[in-house]
Amino acid sequence: MSDAHLTQRSLDDSREPIELTEEPIQLSTRDTGGDPGERSGGWSRRRKIGWTVALVVGLAGASVLGVGGWRVAQQKDTRLSSPDQVAGLTRDDSERAKSTADYLRSGLAADIELDRSFGTVYRDPTDDKRSVLIFGGTTLLWQPERDLDSLFGLMSDETGAVTGLREVPAGALGGVMKCGSTSGDGGDFAVCGWADHGSVVMAMFPGRSVTDAGALFRDLRGDMQTRD
Repeated sequence: MSDAHLTQRSLDDSREPIELTEEPIQLSTRDTGGDPGERSGGWSRRRKIGWTVALVVGLAGASVLGVGGWRVAQQKDTRLSSPDQVAGLTRDDSERAKSTADYLRSGLAADIELDRSFGTVYRDPTDDKRSVLIFGGTTLLWQPERDLDSLFGLMSDETGAVTGLREVPAGALGGVMKCGSTSGDGGDFAVCGWADHGSVVMAMFPGRSVTDAGALFRDLRGDMQTRD
């Protein structure tokens, strides 16, 4: 062992001397010249915006589902009746009327599965040629407008094309209501239908315009449909 003092030892010629500077030594390999919006240990501005947009879209979707679910729950338990008097009309209980109504009811029930169905003829006291034939039933419908359009299509196959079909105000009971016109042995007549998540009903209005039929149909519905 050498007795020389440590400060008197010579440096190994095979190694380069370590040069010390006043600059700080960077121990991390992270690039410090990144996005100014980035913060160490936090979320970038871009990620925050992305998550915010996703959250808003998710909440909007949940809101739509919530509104749709509430509407189904509100409309699904529907009851339909055929009062003796309704909207200024009188129920026709003659055998001929009952036979016609039952024919229409059976035809509808064959095309769409219903829990309960009905068919009724209402006579106009002022004009027997303006009797109203109304038929339909109750069931749970997930897509009321689609099912109503299908029934109008089936009616076109049976009686001829329903033309000028358009949506009309459905009133306080909601759902969708549409009216158009078609032709029969007695000439042109209006055809209307309504559908919601608990019922679907159609009616024929000989001797009435589409506008008058739509207003009368809405009144008929108000007197015939109730919900639990």
